[in-house]
Amino acid sequence: MVIITKWKVRLAHVLEEKSGYAGNGDRNDMTKADLVEKVTGLGDLTRRDGEIIVETIFGSVIGALQSGDKIEIRGFGSFRIRQRNPRIGRNPKTGERVEVPAKRVPYFKPSKELRDLVNPGEAVKAS
Repeated sequence: MVIITKWKVRLAHVLEEKSGYAGNGDRNDMTKADLVEKVTGLGDLTRRDGEIIVETIFGSVIGALQSGDKIEIRGFGSFRIRQRNPRIGRNPKTGERVEVPAKRVPYFKPSKELRDLVNPGEAVKAS
């Protein structure tokens, strides 16, 4: 299991104040380029430094999942691999039966902190 605790950033601060993505009611899609911009804007970093940081984090998560490890980022959530069993599916166009092989799929489970930040009204009700 990989646990990332070195970079403890207050998610509420980043989501609400820095990004402008929380609580505005509009649908916004954050891309990797947007994430690089956010990282670059946090300090005295060049765009290339931001790209390296983002790529390193994504590469670390992907590498850990490929090797079967679980990744836990406190205050954010955890990533793990789930095994899907083989099954019989259907081709939606023809209705023909198709064998779907077993496979491993990535799965993300958000932390309670993240769920409370995304749904602030529900956190108060639960208390």
